[in-house]
Order: sequence, then structure tokens, then C-alpha cells
Amino acid sequence: MLGDWGYDDPAAQSQVASGLRAYVKQHVVHPQALLLLGDNWYGELAGGAHSPRWQTQFEQMYPVSDFPCPAYAVLGNHDYQRWPESKVDAELEYAKTGRPGGSPTRWTMPARWYRFEFPAKDPRITFIALDSNMPRADGKENGRDFTLTPQQQAEQLAWLEVELKRPRTTPFLAVIAHHPVYSDGPHGDHPVLIRDWDPLFRKYHVDLFMAGHDHDLQHLEFAGHPTSFFLSGGGGADLYSLKIEPAQRGPYAQKVYGFSHISVAARQMTLRHLDGQGRLVHAFTRTPEGKVAILS
Repeated sequence: MLGDWGYDDPAAQSQVASGLRAYVKQHVVHPQALLLLGDNWYGELAGGAHSPRWQTQFEQMYPVSDFPCPAYAVLGNHDYQRWPESKVDAELEYAKTGRPGGSPTRWTMPARWYRFEFPAKDPRITFIALDSNMPRADGKENGRDFTLTPQQQAEQLAWLEVELKRPRTTPFLAVIAHHPVYSDGPHGDHPVLIRDWDPLFRKYHVDLFMAGHDHDLQHLEFAGHPTSFFLSGGGGADLYSLKIEPAQRGPYAQKVYGFSHISVAARQMTLRHLDGQGRLVHAFTRTPEGKVAILS
């Protein structure tokens, strides 16, 4: 998984992608999914769903030869910029129409928010993918930036609780979105998500919340909270300095380019942060009962 990757200048993105490919080969990983945590496209996406950037910064950057799997994507704030047209519409269209000529794409975004179980056969984890682009309290837009409408915000929140209530057979439940609920980075904690989503995470015992937005790697745990908060925003955009020292709220936060790896078995999932060269910088395990063990 990686977030904040489709930067205007692809130099750092290319470095991280190279490290990701090397990691997969070195450790003989057979990826069954890519999780793309938003800010998929910075700047202009000229041509929308037909932009050449789809080929250079997605299809070729994370080639099917190394990642023959779906790429489940969520929308970030930079995706919600009109430049001059809606990149959101382009991303939803690309998921439906595929590459030029109609050939299939791994890009998977059936809607602004959606649910899937993984893997398709004998699933071990349920993912709920959300749109965290919340409207301003006064309802106004910010220039070229836009968000969910208040009506869409309410619809998604109601949908989220319905999905969390649904019976499930998987031992683990994860939510993915672009904006973190809690972050030690410069964007900090998100008051709207704390108000709206965090009580549902607690009520329905969500195991894992994964996000990007702050350009770093983080793992936060809070006493008495059922959810592990895992942030992977080092996919290629300029890095951000941390606002809160990792020692204050941990166990891990670092200003570093990189990506992350989640592997899920019936009785344990393992999450790893890797730097831009594919070197392990942090890892932990979590059981269905919520027991967390730090590995590094």
C-alpha cells in the first residue's frame, strides 16, 4: 500500500516504486492487491481518463508483471481539485472504461465509497473504503478544491454504519481512506472524522484504519481504543516534518519516503513499513482479539 504517490515531479515516486518492486522480488512476495490511499494525482490530469499519466505513473510505474492484482483506490484532497476538470470523475471513469482501446485496468474504484472482502476465495479481511474529503463547516468551497456535498457526507456516514453492522465471516475488519483520523504529522488530528467515524470504530471494533495525507509513515495506538491507526503517505510527494514527537504518541512515526505491506492470516495480520529502498523500518502483528505486538 502507498499514499500520496501521483506527484507532478515523479522522481521520488519512481524511487519508491523501484524499492517496492525490489522488495517484492527479494522477499518472493506474490501481491494480491495494491491499496492506493489517495492523492493519486497532483496537478493537472490532462485528458482525464485518457491522460498519458495513467500509463507512465500507474500502469508502468507499478507494472502488471510485478503486481498482477487489483489496485483498490480511494480519493484524496488533491484528487478533489478541478484542474480544470474533475479528477474524481476521471478516476471513476478510468475504473470503468480501462486503458485506451478498452483494455482492462487493475485500477479499482467502483464508487466514492465501497466495500470488498479479501481475498475473494476464503476471505480473511473485510475492507471498507471511504471518501474522507469532508465539506467545510460553512458549506463553502475552496477555490479549485471541492469536497463531498453535505448530503453525500450524510449518505456515506449512514452507509458506513449499515456496513459495520452487517454480519461478516472474516476475522479482521479494516477501513481505508485518505485523511487520517489521528496523525502526528502537520495536518494533525481530524476533528470531523473524530466526531463522525471514531465512535463507530469503537462501537463496531474496527481492527485497522489505514490512511495517507501526511507525507510520512506512522503507526499510532491509543489505550483502550480497539483500532490500530496506520498511515502510509510516503509514496512520492514532498515529505512533511512531524508535528508531534513519536515518543509522545506511538509506537512509530518517521519523516521518510516509503510504502507498506499487510499480510493477513486467519489468526494474525502483520503490517510493515518499508522505506524508499524497501528496507524494513517498523512492523507489528495484531490478532482478531486486538492484541498488538511490536516486531521492530
